[in-house]
Amino acid sequence: MRTKLISAPYTIWMTLFIIVPMGLVAFFAFTDKSGAFTLDNIARVGQYSNVFLRSIWLGALATFISLLLGYPLAYTIAKAAPNRQSFLILLIMLPMWMNFLLRTYSWMSILENTGLLNRFFAAIGLFDLINRLFGTNIEYFHMINTQGAVVLGMVYNYLPFMILPIYSVIEKLDNSLVEAARDLGANSVGVFRKVILPLSLPGVLSGVTMVFVPSVSTFAISKLLGGSNELLLGDLIEQQFLGATYNPYLGSAISLVMMVIVVVCMAVMNRFGEGEEQAVML
Repeated sequence: MRTKLISAPYTIWMTLFIIVPMGLVAFFAFTDKSGAFTLDNIARVGQYSNVFLRSIWLGALATFISLLLGYPLAYTIAKAAPNRQSFLILLIMLPMWMNFLLRTYSWMSILENTGLLNRFFAAIGLFDLINRLFGTNIEYFHMINTQGAVVLGMVYNYLPFMILPIYSVIEKLDNSLVEAARDLGANSVGVFRKVILPLSLPGVLSGVTMVFVPSVSTFAISKLLGGSNELLLGDLIEQQFLGATYNPYLGSAISLVMMVIVVVCMAVMNRFGEGEEQAVML
């Protein structure tokens, strides 16, 4: 009885803010304006296959770059002296104390054609050097409203979500396992490949999930840094609910298909992680 009372608030919260909204999304996805059952909304989602592919590609690319940057950082922090770890984690978390939109707007001012980065390149004479060498007339690098800018915004905003779970797992690894591997003749590369990396996979999978899911569904980053040229799923869904083409039924269908794709991707990665862990145990 006591357990039920304790879990009641969580059950109510999940019902109101997870189960009910998802039920409404499913209801609108399979109904029309009259409330009748239909599959037309799901069928129309195929028209936006290019947006799905672009979103998955950019989300996967941002996740891969975050992993390449985040794993070494997490490993370095985990192996630092205990009194330095808190300071390093603070540096990782510090940008997140600023509003998400402000962080993204700051990158707009950096990447614009007349932004800080292009002004810096002009000040050091980089454009003059390129123009002399290649006979061009470059005045700035076009960085804003590109896929590169969108990926950069994703990596910058979601990198801490990759670092923290990996750091948490590596920091708690039993050091005796590393010592045993060294006693058995493994070098530093072998210890990392055979012991540390496989045992840190739960943190890697958590980080991949925490970066990939918001990257695929983002709309603020793609709108501000990608402009109208780089439409992603989040932008497409927003247009169906808030734009001039108001169509919550199609928007719900797109949302439902996106959720299914993300769940399938996460299930595949989790299965891969389980296989790796079993191989390590054997």
